[in-house]
Amino acid sequence: MVGILVHGNNHFILSGPEPTEEEAIRIAREFSVVQIGAPVANSFEQWEIRNRELRENLEWAVVVPADAEIAPGVSQLLGELADRGVVIRACADGCW
Repeated sequence: MVGILVHGNNHFILSGPEPTEEEAIRIAREFSVVQIGAPVANSFEQWEIRNRELRENLEWAVVVPADAEIAPGVSQLLGELADRGVVIRACADGCW
């Protein structure tokens, strides 16, 4: 399965199952926090960042709230997914 995890103005295309709210928060933390000197991780637990993926292949979408607004292009993509019937799940406010 492939989906999109949105965190503010950042997003990740991930292969793996649709994460629960708790998992989505952990994934967003893992990929959003830069650790100086640490190697860049492209995978976390059962999820892996995909560098290239067709929009048509996205099967799930989860939004983790953040201080920044969702980028316009990502908002458009979420709209396209919703039009296709993909459920866009949002984590509760303040879950970060």
